[in-house]
Amino acid sequence: MGERPTSRQIDDQAADWAARRDRAVLSEADRVALEAWLSSDVRAAGALLRAEAVALETRSARALGTDFDPGRFTPAGAAGSTAPSRRRLLAWGGAAAAACLAAGAVTVPLLTAGEAHATAVGEVRLVPLADGSTMTLNTDSRAVVRFGKGRREVEVTRGEAYFAVARDVAHPFVVKFGARSVQAIGGAFTVQRLDAGRSEVTIQSGDVRLDTAGGDRPVGANARVVLGADGGAEMVTVAARDIDRSLAWREGKLAFEGETLAQAASAFARYGGPPIRISDPGLAQEPITGLFAANDPVGFSRAAALALDARVQSSDKGLMIVR
Repeated sequence: MGERPTSRQIDDQAADWAARRDRAVLSEADRVALEAWLSSDVRAAGALLRAEAVALETRSARALGTDFDPGRFTPAGAAGSTAPSRRRLLAWGGAAAAACLAAGAVTVPLLTAGEAHATAVGEVRLVPLADGSTMTLNTDSRAVVRFGKGRREVEVTRGEAYFAVARDVAHPFVVKFGARSVQAIGGAFTVQRLDAGRSEVTIQSGDVRLDTAGGDRPVGANARVVLGADGGAEMVTVAARDIDRSLAWREGKLAFEGETLAQAASAFARYGGPPIRISDPGLAQEPITGLFAANDPVGFSRAAALALDARVQSSDKGLMIVR
């Protein structure tokens, strides 16, 4: 039997896996190798989550158009110019985190129990949790974290949140939303509060148990479940690449692949800025493909108009795409 890897080695391996997952979708062989590595040491899952949190924060600092305001994409409780303590460096995952901090990344304190966190319209916020999990709040969202005495619980009261859950069989991670909840011991998923009392849960990885009107329902990866106000549930299977694309908002971006122009305009409306209107129903149904900065509806409108042989008219009422 080989020697047990040190925490430094685990952190270095986690940083490598985080970088590989960031560069491209893993092959099936890589997925198997990653699962084997995660199962090889109880420290691996937490180290990977911390490494990916650092990678996400670094990516979010990239320029997102000429009007990008980095202050709108700042982690909760950022310490500004305060020097990072050793405790904070360790919480970020050892060497990988220290390298990012040395390069200018901000520090992020761990949460205490019962803390509410919210984002304004157009803001995306990464929130590290005390167990090694991370929560990312989308635009105009709010969640309350309640950790303590073996309990891992978060309530999403508004908007949308993405959870990367540190594996802990003894202490399930519970996310409440209205009268319903989802429970996981690890993995990654989103919870979104919709209109009219509806909610949507999308599972990227791992297995969860979903509370529905018909009782607890197990749901695996690559699935999306829409729950009605009455607790009824409709589940569809979603390709992994489509789930990844739908999560581009975590980096302040919106990704489209065949959505209509009207659907894209609606997605931009969630992030503020001038509203996008479309001159006629036919143009509104034209498909759109591309990756765009969520806070740049003007840039999107110009790109869409160019692709669709249309033009953009600006006024005090917003943007109008016309042919």
